[in-house]
Amino acid sequence: MARRRQIYEGKAKILYEGPEPGTIIQYFKDDATAFNAQKKGTISGKGVLNNRISEHIFTLLGQIGVPTHFIRRLNMREQLVRQVEIIPIEVVVRNVAAGSLSKKLGIEEGTQLPRTLIEYCYKDDALGDPLISEEHIACFGWATQDEMHDIADMAIRINDFMCGLFAGIGIRLVDFKLEFGRLYDGEYSRVILADEISPDGCRLWDMVTNEKLDKDRFRRDLGGEVEAYQEVARRLGLLPEGLDTTVLDLDTHRKKREKEEG
Repeated sequence: MARRRQIYEGKAKILYEGPEPGTIIQYFKDDATAFNAQKKGTISGKGVLNNRISEHIFTLLGQIGVPTHFIRRLNMREQLVRQVEIIPIEVVVRNVAAGSLSKKLGIEEGTQLPRTLIEYCYKDDALGDPLISEEHIACFGWATQDEMHDIADMAIRINDFMCGLFAGIGIRLVDFKLEFGRLYDGEYSRVILADEISPDGCRLWDMVTNEKLDKDRFRRDLGGEVEAYQEVARRLGLLPEGLDTTVLDLDTHRKKREKEEG
């Protein structure tokens, strides 16, 4: 079968023309980037794990009434999704101080925030995805007021659900990013959840040890990225067929690294 036409290639995914009008095939890569692609690398098998994790979370969100672009997973690395017009705003939901929030405001990493914080960034790699306000969004017409209400409502609902989902498997949902798109029906459009939800775009810490189970392991040169992503998939009950299903202990990885460095 001939390869479908490539529409777009991003840092972690490639989008291809879908089999039916209004659909797209989303392919998950093993490429890893950090600091607006200033740091690049590969996490072997990451695409397979992110595909499964994102499929699982999007399916569960659909079951509680959150509209998403997800249709079905096609194979280990690809899923069929609805074609949407991406709103150029990255929505960051924060429950615990970490990353850029700690750095900018001097709040100790790991501090529980007094309330869930929603931040908006303008999606533009060349500009470094700058932090923006709702005033910026309204001024430049990136989204309407009604769309922003829908986005904020969905972000809070998704956060409530995911906090419970991850707490149930001993993981603290520190923060995560979301993207939304417009799904058109004639001239009418509605906002739905798009992109992916995976350890690439979430900060996930073990509730007991505070071990990082996300892309921060790559950002901060901690090593053990594959084991961390596998651990999240294992706890969610999603390890792909054929992979070892024993507990992937990051403590073992750490001791091995210390031995090699020593």
